[in-house]
Amino acid sequence: MSILTETYSLSNGVNIPKLGLGTWFIDDAEAAAAVRAAVEIGYRNIDTAQAYGNERGVGEGVRTAGVRREDLFVSTKLAAEIKDHDTAVAEIDGSLAKLGLDYVDLMLIHSPQPWDDFRGGDYAEGNLEAWRALEEAHRAGKIRSIGVSNFLQSDVENILARGTVVPHVNQILVHAGNTPSELIAYCDSKDIVVESYSPIAHGEILKNRDVAALAANYDVSVPQLCIRYTLQLGTVSLPKTANPDHMRSNASVDFVISDADMKALRDLDERDYGDSSAFPVYSGK
Repeated sequence: MSILTETYSLSNGVNIPKLGLGTWFIDDAEAAAAVRAAVEIGYRNIDTAQAYGNERGVGEGVRTAGVRREDLFVSTKLAAEIKDHDTAVAEIDGSLAKLGLDYVDLMLIHSPQPWDDFRGGDYAEGNLEAWRALEEAHRAGKIRSIGVSNFLQSDVENILARGTVVPHVNQILVHAGNTPSELIAYCDSKDIVVESYSPIAHGEILKNRDVAALAANYDVSVPQLCIRYTLQLGTVSLPKTANPDHMRSNASVDFVISDADMKALRDLDERDYGDSSAFPVYSGK
């Protein structure tokens, strides 16, 4: 079985493909072609965000990919700066309009804080207001599942304590060298599926000689090893690329990393992202 046909089941029974296509930094003009190429290769999970500025192109790609809409899992994200109910309602509809879709399969709050105050102030009330808008859209059938992104345990607990729907997903930065094991375990305990974005560490992990040597032991590339690592953690993996050759390679991960090597990758501390260290590492372009 190809990884492209494997899924996890969200707590509401919706199936999410284990491997998806991340579209961060893919220009709007190039997004449709990238999505069509991915779908032709076999990808069924497409991830975008308001902040990426490419929802129009992603939606075009979804609509012209030549497969049934219900066979694709399309995600987007409510901009991190939106912390009030009415703006969130309008922007949810705005995303659907830009995508040209009647519904999305998943929509997330992109961050618990606006990007210019990331991990800064207290936006608990604002997150609840945005979450209320997502819950309403979920009930209305505009969104099949709802979740959060970049949320720490305390941020998730705020939603659990006062929301009416447990987030179906938490999309966070996970890669060899940055494995938030406690947060992953916490989400698992609440039946919240974790999505790993930037599983190749914004490309910086390619420079790590130890990881390269480990990949060579399996006769795979560093990106393949890193994607397989996030999958074996039990997360959805979302490598980003517009290159069809890379899409194919990223999906060729039908090997198993040993327990000892998983531990070595989990214990690795590698969070120097070089030129990508400054914002917007997590957000838009």
